[in-house]
Parts: sequence; structure tokens; C-alpha cells
Amino acid sequence: MKKEYKNNSLVTQVKGEIVSKDEIVSRSVVKNLIREAIESMKFSYAPYSKFTVGAALLTKDQKIYTGCNIENAAYTPTNCAERTAFYKAISEGERNFVAIAVVGGSLGNLQNYCPPCGVCRQVIREFVDPRGFLVILAKSEEDYTVYLLEELLPMGFGPEYTSSNYKQN
Repeated sequence: MKKEYKNNSLVTQVKGEIVSKDEIVSRSVVKNLIREAIESMKFSYAPYSKFTVGAALLTKDQKIYTGCNIENAAYTPTNCAERTAFYKAISEGERNFVAIAVVGGSLGNLQNYCPPCGVCRQVIREFVDPRGFLVILAKSEEDYTVYLLEELLPMGFGPEYTSSNYKQN
């Protein structure tokens, strides 16, 4: 099988096996994250859209934090699964993240990949290096695709651009 180099930081060896310069996220870890994300969909509260979403966030220390979407009748207070997982992890003191698996579908049916919304991509960007954080979109443990956050949020606005960190030339 021909090796495919992506953004000069990942090497795709075989479907689902990711090798990074700094760390390895194996196929078994990816599958476990997908399983956890699918399981967390069961806790979704989606009485309005009927679109349930689950996420499983992996820390550098191999801890997994899950999240589901939680809707609200006023709509804007609704929280996505990805943000739920991140907020749970952050509230427990976590700050080093490796990957997130996201699954979702109408009435829990996983027919399509379910990418994070723009707000979730921005929240994720706050806490990770977009060139090294993996976003796994899945329909099942066997049917998934992997992106770097940088690919899903090119030129994302991060903490380095805040006035306290911004260095002018």
C-alpha cells in the first residue's frame, strides 16, 4: 500500500492506523473512541431536532471524556456533544488533548459523518494545537475518516492572537 503524507505530520499506513511524529493513535484507540462516542449518544437530550450526537475526547494521558448534545426549548442555550466533552474535561483540570471522535444522526441513525459545527471547532481550537489534534468522524467502528483540526478550521483564531499574546512587528 502506498503511504500518503498529510500536512507533513501524519502518515496514513492502512485504513484507520494513524502514526504521528510525536505519538501513535492506534486503530484500537480510534475504535474505542468511536464506541464511547456512540454510547454517549444514548444520553442525548434532543426532543426538538431529534438529531443525537455523541463525542469522545482523548487526553494525552489516555483518559476519555464523553459528551452528548443537550437541546433547550429556547434553542440558543443548546450545547453540542463536542463542547460537553471538552467542558467536562476542562472542569476536571485537563488541558492536553490528542483526539476527539464525533458521531451523530437523526434519531440516532449514523448514516453520514457528523462534523463539529463552527462554534465547536472554535472551542476545540482554544485548547489544542490545530496541526496535531485529530478529529475522527465516524458512522461505525469500521467506517470513519480522520482530519486534523487545522483542515476543518483553517486559519483558526487561537489564544496566540489575543492582545496579551499578540506581538506586533
